[in-house]
Amino acid sequence: MAGTIVANTINTDTGVFSTNNAYTGIVKAWVDFTNSGTINASFNVSSVTVNGTGDYTINFASALSNANYITMATTQCDTGSLNNGTWFFGMRSTNGTPTTKTTTTARMLTSAVNGSLYSSPVNSVAFIGS
Repeated sequence: MAGTIVANTINTDTGVFSTNNAYTGIVKAWVDFTNSGTINASFNVSSVTVNGTGDYTINFASALSNANYITMATTQCDTGSLNNGTWFFGMRSTNGTPTTKTTTTARMLTSAVNGSLYSSPVNSVAFIGS
């Protein structure tokens, strides 16, 4: 049997939900973007702000239910660059100040293993939470 199901409202035993915040343990947002902040593809991400070299703020289109989410990130590296292409992309401290994540934004950094910030050509990150 093939067909299409269209629903304006879906009810569960705990009430009505209209966003993915009703589900736990799923991807709440994801984005693939360039070092200039250009979004190649995304879900629930409105924009990427470039704060400086290798320093990005991901802005969510719809707020997440809480800031207790995890990030999974990848970055494209250039083997001819710093540390022969060994890279880190994620949340970390900058000059001793921890990066922040809120229900509306997450700050992410790309760097070489020696800590030098680097603008990787392509970055991808997913946000998973409750």
